Amino acid sequence: MNLKNTLITLIVLTTCCSFTGKGRRTTYPYQNPALPVEARVADLVSRMTLTEKIRQLDMFEGKTVSDMQGHDAGSISDEKIKQTIGSTGIGSIHDFYPLSSALSNQIQQYAVEHTRLGIPVLFIEEGLHGYSGLGSTSFPIPLALSTAWDTVLVNKIGHAIATETRAHGIDMILGPVLCLPRDARWGRTEETYGEDPYLDAMNGIAMVKGLQGPKLSSPDAVIAEPKHFAVHGIPEAGSNIAAVNIGEREARSSFLYVFEKAVKQGGALGIMAAYSEIDGIPCVDNQWLLNQVLRKEWGFKGFVLSDLGAIRMSYNSHHVAANPADALAQTFTAGMSMQFYDFPHDVFMASMKEAIKNKSLSITDLNRAVADVLKIKFKLGLFDNPYIDQNLTAKVFHSAQHQELALQAAKESICLLKNDQQILPLKNNVHSVAVVGPLAKSTYLGGYSNTEDKAISILDGIKQRVGDSFKVDYETGYEPDSAAKLQKDYLDKAIALVNQSDVAIVVLGEDIKEVGEGKDRANLDLNKLQQNLVENIYKTGKPTVVVLSNGRPLCINWVAKNIPAVVEAWFGGEKGGLAVADVLLGNYNPSGKLPITFPRSTGQIPYYYNHKPSSRHIYVDEDSTALYAFGHGLSYSTFAYSGLHISPLKMPANGVATIMVTVKNTGNTEGSEVAQLYVRDVVSSVTTPVLSLKGFNRVDLKPGESKTVTFKLNAAELAVWNRQMKHVVEPGEFKIMVGSASDDIRQNGSLYIVK
Repeated sequence: MNLKNTLITLIVLTTCCSFTGKGRRTTYPYQNPALPVEARVADLVSRMTLTEKIRQLDMFEGKTVSDMQGHDAGSISDEKIKQTIGSTGIGSIHDFYPLSSALSNQIQQYAVEHTRLGIPVLFIEEGLHGYSGLGSTSFPIPLALSTAWDTVLVNKIGHAIATETRAHGIDMILGPVLCLPRDARWGRTEETYGEDPYLDAMNGIAMVKGLQGPKLSSPDAVIAEPKHFAVHGIPEAGSNIAAVNIGEREARSSFLYVFEKAVKQGGALGIMAAYSEIDGIPCVDNQWLLNQVLRKEWGFKGFVLSDLGAIRMSYNSHHVAANPADALAQTFTAGMSMQFYDFPHDVFMASMKEAIKNKSLSITDLNRAVADVLKIKFKLGLFDNPYIDQNLTAKVFHSAQHQELALQAAKESICLLKNDQQILPLKNNVHSVAVVGPLAKSTYLGGYSNTEDKAISILDGIKQRVGDSFKVDYETGYEPDSAAKLQKDYLDKAIALVNQSDVAIVVLGEDIKEVGEGKDRANLDLNKLQQNLVENIYKTGKPTVVVLSNGRPLCINWVAKNIPAVVEAWFGGEKGGLAVADVLLGNYNPSGKLPITFPRSTGQIPYYYNHKPSSRHIYVDEDSTALYAFGHGLSYSTFAYSGLHISPLKMPANGVATIMVTVKNTGNTEGSEVAQLYVRDVVSSVTTPVLSLKGFNRVDLKPGESKTVTFKLNAAELAVWNRQMKHVVEPGEFKIMVGSASDDIRQNGSLYIVK
């Protein structure tokens, strides 16, 4: 035997007979934590049977391992675990929500100790604004979080969600949602970070990094899975999962840009492929999208999960597949890594084997998908440390620190839309307040929350904060499902209460039947009962404040014109009511800015601020402007901008410009201002938006105080997809605009890109 062969033999023997850090003997290279993940994955895949491989690509429901009666599992079934996992193992479990990590640990123990290869299970759950398990900390909906324009806050929330999630033995969260909702009729608008690519991208990066942390194997980190890939936020007619009609250039410039940032800068290791089709090709079958763009161009190293039933839609909805085997072959060839309840497990197994047998799906593509899933399990440390400390939940779950973070987020997420006559904050001469509207008592947390958990209502929040300082009374004003005679009684009682009070606080917005996934709307106006209520209260002549509780922008023209004070509170999570009270009473100076445009009417949709120059909203029966523009948000103070400075004025295509402006608090109240940087490409080879957000900065100022706000503008952010579909920074003039909102620019200048 020559020296080279001797060395190889020694390496193999050492690898195959090595020990883990706990002294446990390993048998195969994939069990050796000292080896690189890629080597361990390759070794494990080589040892798997076809059945074992296919099982790793399948997702199982929590009820297959537990006798759960509701949303959360309080126990497990040994018999079901054995029947479900068997000796071959499975890919993942979803909709389980164990009440303690002891339950997930027991399942993991079976998978590790009783399957042939000891492959652990991946536990996957929801958690867009809080882990969706019972009793978790619930933060404001993502649209509200984006209203804060505070990525540090979003990052902290991501870490809090990961901490509470992993403490239960859950390894992956299905989020964040990085769709751009350019049609607010879409019910899932509440799940997004708003209409702007840059703001969405910055929030997406912050959330992904918060969830995944610096080390995935830590007990406070989970896999993040941005969704829905891609261009899911503009379904035809605002109807969820409907077709998307868009060109590649616009898709790359806006919708794909957000995901690219999440992958390349955030390091996201999960992606959910959307239900929808783009230009006639379902996203789950789109090789250009899942392989060319995601993997080759962006260097994605994670795994792709279908949206629930999205692969099946290729067969029974899109009609681009002849049967389940055809649908599965197409999607796994295109780059899919795991099904999401698409086909029953026996059908999935048989169809995958059929696809392999008839060679519509290659072994190479199958192995790639299996490797995608296994790589994640290795990175999470599940092969080496598969169990979670059962004492961890008591230490981190719904902790005082996380509750305080939820309150801070709720306060920062509130946007003061209007405050004529400075009716807010409520003055010392207020002795009695009438709170009106059934939504004032709502404890709804927003979509993808555990429905058994409840928020502090706006009414209760006001009562808690007011204490004995003045009188707070409540009348419903209307009830959605009551008869007409009862509606009149409700209204009369509300009017009587308002007449004997100093101020009326009317809570309007969306009932849970009107907002969320699968709850798309054809009309964004307030319903007739709400409109009738607010108009009659206005007629009393009493000072009136409208508080909006909703998950999408609404058309509130009459309210905006007639009611002196309007507050957008969204769905503020578990502390939302306290946050609203703090703003109304002046305990907190609102600083939120709209992440999405409020149209005047549904007929204006799609209406977003960064439209193309030729886009016109000119009608014979409607004003052309937005009701409230992107970036709009008032304060109890006022702010002045001065001294715009751009350095250098000329820079190369790979340069970085520093843009500075002075912001001064010219009011009498301490407050925070979000300074916003917008750019306009004056002349370009392809059409570009009239202005685009390229930076933002929160600044806290005492009365009379000034601070310099600094933006760093990387020339790469000015790139366009030119006529040859190349991503280039073109020379020329770029208008620089800094202000308080997209329609409130305070300082203007120019920057030049030179060759």
